[in-house]
Amino acid sequence: MPKTLFALITSALVVVATIAFTAQSRAAELIYFGSSACLVCERWDEEVGEIYPKTEESQILPLRHEDVHDERAADLAFIKGVVYTPTFVAVEDGKEMGRIVGYMGDFFFWEQVGSLIKKLKAVPPKG
Repeated sequence: MPKTLFALITSALVVVATIAFTAQSRAAELIYFGSSACLVCERWDEEVGEIYPKTEESQILPLRHEDVHDERAADLAFIKGVVYTPTFVAVEDGKEMGRIVGYMGDFFFWEQVGSLIKKLKAVPPKG
């Protein structure tokens, strides 16, 4: 009986540790706050939105779309001050790493995404 109890406690501790580690090491994401009423968002969707999932950047910083008018998802409650659309917020480990407010064309967007990626902890520096 004591061995069974020990095995049960050990298994429970492993599960708790795994959950805690997973919560701490959440992957980076690029949260796209947009709106169906946003003409600039439509432009971004046409110029970048369709190709973004096929890029190297999306492998490092996958895109997650949130409507700015909807209730904020619980795991994004820490993101404050999203006023303008589109706004892109890079998050890692439950923290904001940076943001892009607005969209002034694909060239500027890719430059800004590159700058956000450099701020991430999970991306080793190129050398």
